[in-house]
This record gives sequence, structure tokens and C-alpha cells, in this order.
Amino acid sequence: MTYDVARVRGLIPSLGDGWIHLDPQAGMLVPDSVSRAVSTGFRTSAFSHSNRHGAAKRSAAILEAAREAVADLVGGDPAGVVLGPDRAVLLAWLAESLSSRLGLGTGIVLSRLDDEANVAPWLRIANRYGAHVRWAEVEIETCEMPAWQFEELIGPTARLVALTAASPIVGSAPAVRVAADRVHEVGGLLVADCFGAAPYALLDIDELNADVIALSAPAWGGPQIGALVFRDPAFLDRIPSMSLNPYAKGAERLEVGGHQYALLAGLTTSIDYLASLDEHAEGTRRQRLEMSITSLQDYHDHLFEHLMSVLDTIPNLTVIGRASTRIPTVSFTISGTQAEKVSAKLADARIGTLSGSHGGSRLLDALGVNDEGGAVTIGLAPYTTKFEIDQLGRALAALDT
Repeated sequence: MTYDVARVRGLIPSLGDGWIHLDPQAGMLVPDSVSRAVSTGFRTSAFSHSNRHGAAKRSAAILEAAREAVADLVGGDPAGVVLGPDRAVLLAWLAESLSSRLGLGTGIVLSRLDDEANVAPWLRIANRYGAHVRWAEVEIETCEMPAWQFEELIGPTARLVALTAASPIVGSAPAVRVAADRVHEVGGLLVADCFGAAPYALLDIDELNADVIALSAPAWGGPQIGALVFRDPAFLDRIPSMSLNPYAKGAERLEVGGHQYALLAGLTTSIDYLASLDEHAEGTRRQRLEMSITSLQDYHDHLFEHLMSVLDTIPNLTVIGRASTRIPTVSFTISGTQAEKVSAKLADARIGTLSGSHGGSRLLDALGVNDEGGAVTIGLAPYTTKFEIDQLGRALAALDT
């Protein structure tokens, strides 16, 4: 079936602002159905799901539905879904919980491709308890992460690998399964940050063989909610609890503080939105997600090819990395021009992009890009059109740098 981008755009009221939104890494635009679900949730739910009155029962139902929706998104078990205000917060609590396993004489493998949310917590634990940190590096020309290095990096003392499923800056998608298989051979764990990968890929926690997947709902147009999904829900009862409830069990052991039930209602609706991107999708929510994301991938493959051909026509523009396995995200520099200046001029043309050092990106630091003025990052979304890419090309060609 043909992906109907016009229909998808009709689901998102904020597209009427006249801007071209090529900055999904800052959060995709929110569908109207998600906004309405959040509004309804605020009006009908309580601030606790443990009481007996009707609003509390509705909160309990919202929480259960949110766990089921996230589980469907990654092919996991609802019992293994931990929910919280942000994936960075949840990863920090996870690192604290696992800290007793990451002491002197053990090893942690981190990646230059990763967002700081899946780096900083592990570095803090390593510095505090003496774990040895090793880094998975990328090829300078392509920004691909060679899988062969995992055999060398993940030695007998390795207890944890933290690895992105796809870089939200250069788009590269490393071989998570290879790293997971290797660290499991030595009795370690793999934490996969899927912030960049969703919704561009159909996530499958078993295929990745990851022990934990981290998600951020704004990455696909959801509310400010993060999630961790454990492949083995029983593992949650084998690690120290971070909860303020001394009797917490399962996922609640990593859920510190109360839930925002209205936002959780929006989370469920946002995953239903993903499942409906292809209006012909049928079956269970997981089956509809598979059909819709596959349809979106086909659409993005052609659109990204067009984007790259447009960028290749711009004088003095250099694309950072051209990985063969990737998501439709790209960063570039323009010779002699600060990224902030390029982004500001594109904003004058009502084109939204990300620019600068991206919060001190270790990848851009390692490549020397930040020393030369940073990079502009753009990405495709379910609502991006060929016309918008052509508008970007015209705006870049007209830049007086």
C-alpha cells in the first residue's frame, strides 16, 4: 500500500504553523489524538492508582494500558515495563541499582555514538566504584561502528554494555545483537538506548537480545514519558529497589515517585497513532505496528534518498558519515560557517533544524566537528514531504555564508 503522508499530516494540528519541521530529534509534533487523551486523562484520573474510588481505578487502568502499549511497541512483556518522567532519569536509576555489579575489577563498554543519557550514568558509577571503561569507536569516514571491535572490547570482566540502537545525530545503526551476544557469553548485560531508533524501526527486544531497552515517547510524538523494558521481568526482583515503597515489586522497584496518569494516557494513544500510520493496517496492535512502520520505512527510504541528493548539490556542504545501516537522520557542516548561523538562517525561512554541539556530543567532539563550529542536524518524520525537502534545498542554496 502507498503511504499516505497527506492523511498523516491531517492528524497533527500544529503543522498549520507554516513551518517545515526537520528537527524530530527535539521531539516530533504531537498528534491531536494524543493531546485529547492527555486532556481527558487530567479530567478523569486521580493522582494515585491504589485507592478504591472511581478516579483511582481509572488511573490503574491507564497505567496497565500504558505498560501493555509499550510492550507491544518492542515485542516485550508488560510486566517488564518501567515507566517514568524521562528515559534519562530512568537510566540514572537503573545505573544506581546495578552499581553493586560494576565495582573494581569489572568492565563497562560505552559507545561514542550514544546520547549522553546512556553514557553519563554509567560513567558516574564507574568513577565512583572503579569499574574500567572502554569505548566502542566509529569509522571516521562513514560513522559506522565496526562490529568486530566488540570481540576485543567485551572481555571476561565486562559486566555491562550500553549501546544505542541508532544515533540521533548521524543516523548510524550499530550491530546491537552482536554486542549483546558477546556480553552474554561473559555473563554481562546490554542496555540498548532506542531513543533514536523509534519510530524508524520495528523494535524487537528478542531480536536485539538486549536485556533492557530505553525509550522516550517524544521521539514519536508522545508526551514527556520515558520507559525501560526488561526482556526478563523477573530480573527486576533480583536487583536493588530504588522505589520509595519498601514493598514494591517488579517494575515498581525502579519507579521513583508517582505517575503522571494523564501523560500515560497520551503515551498509549501515541503508540496507537504509530500503529495507524498505515490506514490499511489490521490485526493486533503489534501487527498493526509492524505494517505501519514497514510502510513508513518504505516511504522514508525514497524520501531520504531524495534528501541526500539535494544535500549533495549544495556547495561547501559536507555530510557527516554515510552509514549503510541507518535511520533517516543526517548531520552536515558548511565550510567556513558556524552551524548556529546556518540554523538561524534556515529558521528565517521557517525551517526548523538542530544546530551546534548538541549538548556536548562526544561523537562530534571525537570527529573534531565541534572544534569547527558544530553541525546542523535534520531528520525525517512521518509527516515530512518531498516538497519540504525541496524547500530546504532552495534555502540552503540561497544562504549567503
